Amino acid sequence: MLRGRRVGVVMPAHREEALIRRAIEAVPACVDAIWVIDDASPDRTSEEALAVGDPRVRLIRFETNRGVGAAIAAGYAAAFSAGMDVACVMAGDAQMDPRDLEPLVEPILTGEAGYVVGDRLAWPGAREAMPLSRFLGNHVLSALSRWVLGLSIGDSQCGYTALSREAASRIALDALWPRYGYPNDLLARARRAGVRIATRPVRPVYGEEKSGVRLYHALFVIPFVLLRALTSARLRAEMPATLPFLADDAEER
Repeated sequence: MLRGRRVGVVMPAHREEALIRRAIEAVPACVDAIWVIDDASPDRTSEEALAVGDPRVRLIRFETNRGVGAAIAAGYAAAFSAGMDVACVMAGDAQMDPRDLEPLVEPILTGEAGYVVGDRLAWPGAREAMPLSRFLGNHVLSALSRWVLGLSIGDSQCGYTALSREAASRIALDALWPRYGYPNDLLARARRAGVRIATRPVRPVYGEEKSGVRLYHALFVIPFVLLRALTSARLRAEMPATLPFLADDAEER
């Protein structure tokens, strides 16, 4: 716990048998529970996650691939249904530094924000730590997100985030964009719901992981998600969250 608040980690994973152990073992001791969401991996991702032997691990496995956004939404639902006050997203590829978790949660604990987004671009030495294509691409997409959403956010594509229970109750997480592009959709939903959003610098970590993000995501998917967010923001208000615990095709262990 952190300052009397229960903190859970949501860990989406697909084909992460080589790195999921490292990701789980790095989760700080202050975290109360870890939800690993195996998005129908054809490898041993689930088995490796359980083999760590960490009693905090709860495994949710999808029978069909639904996408990283859907995995995170299911993890949020499970975490808040289990009584967590804050849910942090740490990917199953060990690409998020555990030292940044407490600073990321801090604005929620102090009441400054309900949703906190990591900012890799603000970290000293980010240019040297990040592949050039990622560094430039994130700058472009973040600028586009700022323009569309009207938010002062440095790294809209960062998946290292913290969400409070209260903020989650105001966002239709079950309608979250299910695949790559979900960070932009979640930012838009939080913005429309009046959730206070903060950012904190986080370390860029690049190593053995193999990203599933492709050029067409940057050129087509993310702009489409932003356009949809802009249109829907004008046409309708955000609906209340239902936070379903699990989808029918998911099994928790």
